[in-house]
This record gives sequence, structure tokens and C-alpha cells, in this order.
Amino acid sequence: MNVLNYIGAFFDDSAHWQGYDGIPTRFAEHLQYTLTALGIAAAVGLPVGLLTGHTGRGGNALAMIATAARALPSFGLMVLLFILLGLGLAPVMIPLVVLAIPPILVTTYEAMRSVDPAPVDAARGMGMAEAQILFRVELPMALPLILSGLRSAAIQIVSTATIAAYVSFGGLGRYIIDGLYQRDYEKVVGGATLVAGLALATLAVFGLLGRLAVSPGVRRRV
Repeated sequence: MNVLNYIGAFFDDSAHWQGYDGIPTRFAEHLQYTLTALGIAAAVGLPVGLLTGHTGRGGNALAMIATAARALPSFGLMVLLFILLGLGLAPVMIPLVVLAIPPILVTTYEAMRSVDPAPVDAARGMGMAEAQILFRVELPMALPLILSGLRSAAIQIVSTATIAAYVSFGGLGRYIIDGLYQRDYEKVVGGATLVAGLALATLAVFGLLGRLAVSPGVRRRV
């Protein structure tokens, strides 16, 4: 039985579309993990990246923090937190947030530092406050690259959130973990297909967001 047959059999089975283990429920759980982790990571990474990028200070420290965070094994960290904290959302969220902060933080910093200094100097010459320069001049010009950092973080979370199933949580990873345990490869392939589909949908959402949020003049320059 080839992969396409596994996929067809998985999605044709009505049992996979209803109940607590149905695709809508697992998809909603996975989306919840992703949005929660991305929201927390963005709340931490964006302000720090914007401030350090605007001032030009702390770039080396950010690089060291990002390198250290990327070196942490997400699965190992999650299992350790599960042992220490017990069953709960924290053992799942913390590794996902730690994974997502570095691309947001570093990309936001680099985006701010890559802004053309000419309009920034002109804004200062006009007497604009630093906060006005940050949000009205630098941020709009840096937005495409900032969105790319958020997109990268979101894709990593979508892919890595499957490990939540290892500590008895739900999400699309439940199909992969349970399928491997039960030797139900139809379920494994179906779960992997759903995760891949969600990753592609995430790319499409950020593509649309870029077209809506980034001004046409800035889009033509990147």
C-alpha cells in the first residue's frame, strides 16, 4: 500500500472526522498550541528586537541568546519539564516558546538595523520623537523582514507541536504517536499530511498578511 493510498484511506474513514479524536478536534488543539506559543514568543521577541534594533545596542548579546536557545533540544526540554511540573500546558508551551523566540528576536533586530538611515535622519531633523521614528518610520520599512521572522517561528512551532502528544496532549501529533504505537501507518501518514498541510496554510496566511500589512512602496523595494 503506497502513501497516496494511506492518505486516501485515512481521510475517507468517517471515524476520523468525529469525536474527541476527530480531525476537527485535533486540528483545533494543534492550532491552539501554535497560536498560544507564537503569541507569547512575539510578545517577548518583538519588543526586545525593536528596541535593540532601534538603539543599535545589544546585538552581540542577542546573537548569544539566540544561539543558546536554538541549541536546546525541544523534546528533551519538554520531557524534563513534564517530570518537574507534571501534566499541564506549561511543559508543552515553554519549549515551543523557547524555540520560537530566536528567529523573531534576531530577525526583528536585523530588520531594524537594515532600514535605510536617510529617512530616519530626516525624521530626526524634523523633530520627531524617538518613539515616532520607531513606529512611523523604521517599523513600516522593516515590516517585511519582521514578518519573515514570525513566519519562520510559526512554521517551526507547527512542526514541533507534534511532540506534545508524547506527554499525553492532543494536536495532530496524536495521530503520529498513536499510529506508531498501534502500527497503524494509515494514521501516521494521515497525521503527517495534516501537519504538512497546516504548515503550507501558515505560509499562505503570512503571504496574505504581507500583502495587506506592508505598503506597496516597501514591497517594491524588497
